[in-house]
Amino acid sequence: MRAPQSAAAPLPKHRSCPFDPPQEYGRLREQDPVSRLAFPDGTVGWLLTRHEDVRAVLADKRFSSNRLRASSLLRRIMVRPEDHESSAGMLVMLDPPEHTRCRRMLTRYFTARRMQALAPQIEQIVSDHLDAMEHSGPPVDLVQAFALSIPSLVICELLGAPFSDRGRFQGWTSTLLRLDTAESDAFAAADALKQYMLDLVAAKRAHPDDALLSHMIATADLEDPEARLSDEEVAEVGRMLLVAGHETTANVLALGTYTLLCHPTQLHRLREHPENIGHAIEELLRHLNIFQFEAVRVAQENVEIAGRRIRAGETIIASLIAANRDPDHFPKPDELDLTRQPSQHVAFGHGIHQCLGQQLVRVEMGIAFPALLRRFPTLRLAVPPEMVPMRNDKLIYGVHELPVTWEG
Repeated sequence: MRAPQSAAAPLPKHRSCPFDPPQEYGRLREQDPVSRLAFPDGTVGWLLTRHEDVRAVLADKRFSSNRLRASSLLRRIMVRPEDHESSAGMLVMLDPPEHTRCRRMLTRYFTARRMQALAPQIEQIVSDHLDAMEHSGPPVDLVQAFALSIPSLVICELLGAPFSDRGRFQGWTSTLLRLDTAESDAFAAADALKQYMLDLVAAKRAHPDDALLSHMIATADLEDPEARLSDEEVAEVGRMLLVAGHETTANVLALGTYTLLCHPTQLHRLREHPENIGHAIEELLRHLNIFQFEAVRVAQENVEIAGRRIRAGETIIASLIAANRDPDHFPKPDELDLTRQPSQHVAFGHGIHQCLGQQLVRVEMGIAFPALLRRFPTLRLAVPPEMVPMRNDKLIYGVHELPVTWEG
């Protein structure tokens, strides 16, 4: 017999353990998997916490990804609600056929083969940063010395952005992702980042190179005029990649290292069997979802999910982190098991909006983690685990700093 539906409540946020989702997700998944959700803007929508429901909704064309139509969990970033044109090229907000057109143009650049071709460059970047860490000596903040610097440089190389500009776009991104940033400051940062990318696209059009933006511009010029991406869309895609390309990977690397150092048995297994890095990556992605506010969808018509009637226009939050801890899909889901067989985790989402850059993340993790552990076999935290500052104040979860040390 189905449990009675609970009253609408805010999205669970409190974490009793830095590596686990809020415990309330587990109760909801068991007792009320399609539960009423109260939004800060006064509206009421729905929260999904079961793996099967989350995957089903993310693959269902009856739900829109246009967040300008959704109830708001917090202030909007990147796009002003009144400026619909500025969402062009922002893939996570587009529905077919616009999404289909843009995604088709971009998918060719993010295949597993193309991302693997970047491995030699990434290996050199990682090696250079490990050399610098070793030269400076312990202790170091692994976030600044390793986790943030590497994906920032990789995304600059990929897009063709000057690495000397990393301080600017890291600053704008930090402003955008802070939960306490004033809306005016967030929009100012978004505008500055947008103008930066527009200028960069104009520079690539005038002086093409071998980087992604130039290829996108050149390929677009050869395509059917009705299918090509405009310079504004190329810039918007570049802005999305610049933000996501360094922030997400940086926090997976830092939080993943913190997790491994706090799970010595699992760390020992990975050191002893580095050939299992592929399984380890998938398990870390499943265990440590870094997106705090989940996947947002809007019902375009009346839909029934697990016996609940979702009305057209209502907002649904599909909890990726709750889905990745569903015991009906993952045995002993709260345990970190780097030998776990890869399964259908939803760390990168699901359906047509599944993360475009997921193969790049996997390549970076697959190079960075083994190299770090090889270079510093005695790596450990330089502070007690509870002293590591968590990014509870950011849209993307992780650690602000990760002080580490090793035997010289």
